[in-house]
Amino acid sequence: VQLQASGGGLVQAGGSVRLSCAASGRTFSVYALGWFRQAPGREREFVAAVSWYDSSTLYADFAKGRSTVSRENAQNTVTLQINCLKPEDTAVYYCAANVRGDTYIASQLYDYWGQGTQVTVSS
Repeated sequence: VQLQASGGGLVQAGGSVRLSCAASGRTFSVYALGWFRQAPGREREFVAAVSWYDSSTLYADFAKGRSTVSRENAQNTVTLQINCLKPEDTAVYYCAANVRGDTYIASQLYDYWGQGTQVTVSS
């Protein structure tokens, strides 16, 4: 499966960003989908994920309450909206898919990765 992330850009602190990830290739609906981010000089970290079987979701602590991850199997897309953005949210955001179908925090459990989209939050 190929993943293409989009929707990043420059956003003021307190604003929102809506990231999209379009998938192509194998059957999209059987994959769990996750979002990760990586800031300069830092390791890649988990943001949120959605399962394939019941669309249950999992969020990192910093994302809870201000982020929403959702999937649309008919359109082969997964979106991540983050509200109340902070400068520390600045990072490259990646979408990923795993064939196990469940939500995982560990990046090594994801099998496919998109190219990333930059989100920069100005103070």
